[in-house]
Amino acid sequence: MAILTNKFKREQIQLLMNNFLDSASNHYYIGIGRSDTWNTTDDAPAAVSTLLEERLFRNNLQSVKKVADVSFIVPRYNWTSGTEYTAYNDAQAGFPTKTYYVMNDNNQVYMVIQQAKNANGTPQPSTVQPSGNTDGTTFITADDYAWKFLYSISALDASKYIAAGFLPVKLQGATTGSSQASDVEQLAVQTAAVDGQITGYVLDSGGSGYSTAPTLTIVGDGTKAKATATEIGGVITKVEVTDSASTLCLGSGYRNAVVTQAGGTPDKPAKIRPIFAVKGGVGADPRVDLRSNGIMFTVKPAGTETGDFIIGNDFRQVGLIRNIKDSDGTYGTEPEGALFTNPTGTALKQLVFQSSGTQFTADKRIKGQTSLAEALIDRVDSINVWYHQNDDTGYTSFSQNENVQEVDGSGNKDLINTTGYFVEPEVGTLTGDVLYIDNRASVTRASDQTEDIKIVIQI
Repeated sequence: MAILTNKFKREQIQLLMNNFLDSASNHYYIGIGRSDTWNTTDDAPAAVSTLLEERLFRNNLQSVKKVADVSFIVPRYNWTSGTEYTAYNDAQAGFPTKTYYVMNDNNQVYMVIQQAKNANGTPQPSTVQPSGNTDGTTFITADDYAWKFLYSISALDASKYIAAGFLPVKLQGATTGSSQASDVEQLAVQTAAVDGQITGYVLDSGGSGYSTAPTLTIVGDGTKAKATATEIGGVITKVEVTDSASTLCLGSGYRNAVVTQAGGTPDKPAKIRPIFAVKGGVGADPRVDLRSNGIMFTVKPAGTETGDFIIGNDFRQVGLIRNIKDSDGTYGTEPEGALFTNPTGTALKQLVFQSSGTQFTADKRIKGQTSLAEALIDRVDSINVWYHQNDDTGYTSFSQNENVQEVDGSGNKDLINTTGYFVEPEVGTLTGDVLYIDNRASVTRASDQTEDIKIVIQI
């Protein structure tokens, strides 16, 4: 069976990141839409990757906000006392149930170098929260877990990217005098990383017949790695990276190595395999250490966003759109304007009515009495109605000066008798590349409300 390596996945995410960072050519927006219910119970169906799904999303679109904040992400694991954590293992595929890294109460991320085990080799829970040692030196807490600090998440990045299930992670580039302290700290850890370390040992079998614990020697192309074995009842029960003085001895420069044994006169020798750190060393690139294969796009629409976002109504879809264009202002034609670059924009069509008549209500269905055009109301003010059309309503255009009535209510007004009766949306909903669609339960927006919308794409 074939696989995609972590490196390939990370490179694909980096290509997406690079595409986003090319701000001269590309503009990414998060859009919300669909004010009408999904069904009689309003249960959101799972989105499917079809052209139909994409077309319906475009037609339901209400508003867009430009994405300014993007980050690599990894699954979030908060340190919790009494939890058993595993150690980093180069043979681990994906993310283990008992994770090998944590975020502490101060938004600092640490990786487990060595799991605490009793003399019998039984893993023990972590009871001491890792903290300090932000220079990246490996250290042992009082519960016998060995940790290495990777990076701190700044307050700014925490507000943008920390979510229920995810943490931000990045490779820190060069810093300046105005850089955040967390960035300077991380760069120092990256720079101090030691290439070719052996971070632990896997005991594939404990052997049998040992009279004492053997002396272990690491034979390979690096130097100074050490290991200590524990023997109970003629069996090797655990192997640790500490020496007789409990000093962590990870060595350096290893690409290949084996563990040899001397002494103990076993009937059957134990099988011990070294665990190699990632290229460059632990901390050189936290994205590699933590196997990041995802990216997060995030926006925080607040209130009406200068009138482009609806309050008092709801939405049920969230999507990511690249290079949407301006509307061309022509009713009934596919917009072909320039790239839309404003911070926010409305995607709803607008009708302008005479002041007389009975007011319309949001979420009602309207019908032109001359054109027979139908639409769903998203927003209403004194003389304006913002609306969308879908396959259920059809896409017939309304006519100047015609009477429009609610199909399922009492609203009844005449459109104004000028060409200004119709106003094109700011963005062309049929343009751009739809990259992501999420169907969800309804979210109602209020004037004092800020949505924290995060879109995560993983490979």
